[in-house]
Amino acid sequence: MARKRRTWLTIAAVVAGLLVAAGVWVCTAVFGGERGGRGGGLWSARAELAQQELLQQFWDEKRGLHNNAAPCMLQLCTDPFHYWWQAHALDTLVDGYARTKDDGYRQRIDAMYQGILDRNTIFPNAYYDDMEWMALAWLRAYDQIGDERYKEAALILWEDILTGWNDEMGGGIAWRKEQLDYKNTPANAPAVILGARLYDRFGDEQYLEWAKRIFEWQRQTLVDPETGLVWDGINRQGDGRIDKDWKFTYCQGVYIGAAVELYRATGDRSYLDEAWKTAAYVERQMTSPATGMLPSEGDGDGALFKGILVRYLTELIKEDPGRADGLVRMLLTNGESLWAYGKHPDAALFSNSWAQKPDAVVQLSTQLSGMMLLEMLAVLEQLEMLDIG
Repeated sequence: MARKRRTWLTIAAVVAGLLVAAGVWVCTAVFGGERGGRGGGLWSARAELAQQELLQQFWDEKRGLHNNAAPCMLQLCTDPFHYWWQAHALDTLVDGYARTKDDGYRQRIDAMYQGILDRNTIFPNAYYDDMEWMALAWLRAYDQIGDERYKEAALILWEDILTGWNDEMGGGIAWRKEQLDYKNTPANAPAVILGARLYDRFGDEQYLEWAKRIFEWQRQTLVDPETGLVWDGINRQGDGRIDKDWKFTYCQGVYIGAAVELYRATGDRSYLDEAWKTAAYVERQMTSPATGMLPSEGDGDGALFKGILVRYLTELIKEDPGRADGLVRMLLTNGESLWAYGKHPDAALFSNSWAQKPDAVVQLSTQLSGMMLLEMLAVLEQLEMLDIG
């Protein structure tokens, strides 16, 4: 993941882009956006408006990829190439297709397959966590659409991901190929999710064995046994130290997702207990006691973190709804705030903070995070899980 902030545009481009955004917002709202596509309901409608904003403001039809920001100029639209942002953009398109079965989503998913190959030459890259996100997105696309190319992409990536496992720090998958002794949650917990899902889809026990092995290393190495807090990584600076001060919503989300998927694969409730322990930490320590809001974690890569947490909290809610009223309430609180305060007044463009208006330039990572919240609320709405009294 490139962790650099960029200066994006001139004031003229900002004004022009927002005028376009306002026009799209009005047209979409008037001509059926509030009907919520084929899913119906308030959150489905809001998710669809945000999807249309992504299409109009970020999608580059020529490249088959999303631009880095809206509005953007020249090379800043495309450089640097944020591989993992594109993976989450793909995942979000799959959300839209799963909700509506609209062929427009399917066409853009197909275009992204070639767009990523055109830009990256092959699907693997230098970062193991990035590849895991890409593989998860293509596996979900395969689930929804059935294109064998998507399955093949996920399996190619899985084989490359396994090359990151080594005995440094007692095991675990490395963060990147140039630093094989640095292990972190972003490179391990998503690999568990992927392995468990591959086992569920294709039945090969090796997928499950890898998922369990990686999870056990993660649990023993990077999870506080007292609180359930998931730490970020170990040995980043070659000193064997755990980065215990790095407390990100991202890490909590992927660990919860890993535990839920292993529970689904094995029926072992100890995995579900692990998920709830970390979810309880999120509720106690990562939301504002006054407002119930999740924190802003900045722009760039950090802007994606909350959306990832929300995606996997939703999986926990779906799996164990009887215990989930607090989590549902938290997601609703954040969703209502995003729509009332964290959105541009004339467009479904979002802020890093879900309680404050967005900047003049909205990065793709920021937009996707807000969209994940809306799409997950739409999922729970369709499952009739939002009525908590």
